[in-house]
Amino acid sequence: MSFISNVLWTVLFSASPFFELRGGIPFGIAVGLNPALVFILGVLANIIVVFAIFFFLDYIHKHLLPIGFYKKSFNYFLEKTRRKAEKHIRGKKWEYYALFVFVALPIPGTGAYAGTLISWFFNLDRRNSILAIGLGVVASGLLVTLVTMGIVSLF
Repeated sequence: MSFISNVLWTVLFSASPFFELRGGIPFGIAVGLNPALVFILGVLANIIVVFAIFFFLDYIHKHLLPIGFYKKSFNYFLEKTRRKAEKHIRGKKWEYYALFVFVALPIPGTGAYAGTLISWFFNLDRRNSILAIGLGVVASGLLVTLVTMGIVSLF
C-alpha cells in the first residue's frame, strides 16, 4: 500500500464507530507510519467525528426514527450505552470528569461515539462535553500509541 492509502486507512479506522483509536493507531503504526503522525491524524479524525455525531443527533436523527430498523438499532445502542454510563455520569458534580474518563478508556463500548451519545442523551452542556470528550480522545490516543509502541504494557 502507498503512503497516502495507509494514511487514509488510518484516518478511516480512527473515525469509524467500531475501531476508533483502538484500531486506527495500531494499524497506522503497523504499516510503518510515523507514530507522531498516526497519533495526530487519529486524534483529529476521532475529534471531528464528535461534531458530526452532534449534528446528526440534533438535525437528522428525528427524521430517521420512523424507519423501523433504524429506530430498533438506535434504541438498542442507546439503551446499552445509557446503562453503562448513567450511574457514573448523570447528575454528578463530576459528570464531565466521568465523561472524560469514559472516553479515555480504550476499551470496547467507550470512546468518542459513546461519549457524544451520552452527552446528547443526558442533555449535558455542549461546550463542556466537547472539551471532556476531546481531552478523553487525546488521552486515549496517547495511551493506545504508547501501548502499541510497547512503551507501556497493560499487564
